[in-house]
Amino acid sequence: MNGGPSQVDLSDPKPMLEKHNGEPYFEKIANDVSNPKSAGGLMRSPFKFQQYGKSGMWVSELMPNLAQQVDNLTMIRSMYTIHPEHEPALFMAHSGRTMQGRPAIGSWVIYGLGSENQNLPAYVVLDDPLGLPINGVQSWQSGFLPPLYQGTRLRTNGSPILNLKPETEKPSDVVRLTRDLLSRLDQIHKHNHPGEAQLDARISSYELAARMQMQASDALDISKETDATREMYGIGDDATDSYGKRCLMARRLAERGVRYIQIYVNGNLWDHHTNLESGMRACSLRTDKPVAGLLADLKQRGLFKDTLVIWGAEFGRLPISQLGGSTDGRDHNPRGFSLWMAGAGVKPGISYGNTDELGYKAVENPVSITDWQATVLHLLGLDYQRLTIDQNGLKEKLTSVYEAKIVEGILA
Repeated sequence: MNGGPSQVDLSDPKPMLEKHNGEPYFEKIANDVSNPKSAGGLMRSPFKFQQYGKSGMWVSELMPNLAQQVDNLTMIRSMYTIHPEHEPALFMAHSGRTMQGRPAIGSWVIYGLGSENQNLPAYVVLDDPLGLPINGVQSWQSGFLPPLYQGTRLRTNGSPILNLKPETEKPSDVVRLTRDLLSRLDQIHKHNHPGEAQLDARISSYELAARMQMQASDALDISKETDATREMYGIGDDATDSYGKRCLMARRLAERGVRYIQIYVNGNLWDHHTNLESGMRACSLRTDKPVAGLLADLKQRGLFKDTLVIWGAEFGRLPISQLGGSTDGRDHNPRGFSLWMAGAGVKPGISYGNTDELGYKAVENPVSITDWQATVLHLLGLDYQRLTIDQNGLKEKLTSVYEAKIVEGILA
């Protein structure tokens, strides 16, 4: 959910913002304001909150469908990160550092776990047809891990991968003999150029592409789903159709053994420096029903307990207003924000940690981005301290040089 969804408008209600609405607060947080010239006073949320489920979890009116799933959620309200700008904060969330060139978390997972389905990529990215996220394809690169661990981008419109199938069909015997010849030539070339990771990755990619010709198209073919299932994801509705299709495709990939799947929205969808109310309503309308449908579908198919679902972003928003638009928005806030997980290994129906009374800073059970990364690896059966690779004399790991700990309080 790149862009930085506002926690105080979605999942972290703050009555004190209502009480102190409009009062000056900039001086107390000046060092954390990216755009000080447009900083206003404290701003209450324009949205109503209500408690839902047996857990009594608070959810804003913006997420009526997700509200019905709260007893399946593990809501972390005390996340924090180290950078207030999108690009470095997204690199931090994806790869444990604020710079490009390091492996994404999905690459580390596949490096540790390997592939479960030899006919599909182990790490798949379903990006938005409207455009790439901030940082583009760098968001799923393998960095200094071997290239075969990078994410494979599958298109959700048309052919999953361009040029996956030949333009003209050839007899199966001809195809087999051609592939055998190419394989022998590849092995000769590999023997003559040992130790080239990119060559190994390219050979693996061609071999995978050959195996994918039927499997990839079938995995993403949502026409095979019932009308009831498609409706559950909001497919057919203008607002939810695109994101709903990607959520449904993610479920189909998961049940076929794809280890790690990322679903993106385009650009900085949740980046509401102005027009907060209308922008938040539009984003929530687009994503609420599909993600709630994904959770419900995983439950009814018996996949939920073996699947870890994560909803989050690079940071949150400040409790003060940002002026300058037709209506006010909120600036970036790395000091405190929310993220939820559901499924494999986490306690359902709990809220963990808290920000202060204004929603500015994580104060109770704070969880750093690297704590979260270490916990995700732990939930997937990997030890974040031992999952390493030798790089320029260093034993590199996902959490890099930063301190990290497993968040025991959210583990089932």
